[in-house]
Amino acid sequence: MTLSVKIELTQDGGERYEVDREKELSRIAEEISMCSLCKKWGKGKAVPGEGNSSAQIIFIGEAPGTEEAMTGRPFVGRSGKFLRWMIKKIGLEEKEVFMTSPVQYFPMRGTPSRKNIFHSREHLFKQIFIIDPKIVVLLGKTACLALLERKAEIIKEHGTIIHKDGRIYLITFHPAYAVRFPEGKKGFVQDFNKLRRLLQIS
Repeated sequence: MTLSVKIELTQDGGERYEVDREKELSRIAEEISMCSLCKKWGKGKAVPGEGNSSAQIIFIGEAPGTEEAMTGRPFVGRSGKFLRWMIKKIGLEEKEVFMTSPVQYFPMRGTPSRKNIFHSREHLFKQIFIIDPKIVVLLGKTACLALLERKAEIIKEHGTIIHKDGRIYLITFHPAYAVRFPEGKKGFVQDFNKLRRLLQIS
């Protein structure tokens, strides 16, 4: 089924108007590429995310890695390839989803700081508003902090489903953890099986 690239938004006065999702996402990507604070904390190419502008599901990670910073594309390294494989394994195609992160530049000092996350997530919030997904998959602690505004114990909370702001949020491991640790991979697969069931009933 082909989804419309148009979305109706409501102004403060209640008047509705139509925007083109693709154009709006391109505009947000341009904002990210021009953001001086984002650049201050990171390096390499901006990685605003990619995928379907009308996706019913968004995968949100942490921040670009080395390969992402070189290509400007999300989830293209080893762990990203595992994520993309899992997406296909549960019956989805990459062209059906959107993939992004709260932080859009490769962090200068490894894990992004709280200040970096809370600034950069403003770009992510705009993307979510335009795409308007039903399901948001939170891949790891940084995604949880950015979207749920709290620290999450992923080992204990993975597989948790949260209903918030009219959306379904699913907590799981970051694919980098799943690739490195057997228990992470086992939990990641379990959570994606739960995601498959969610897709069938949503």
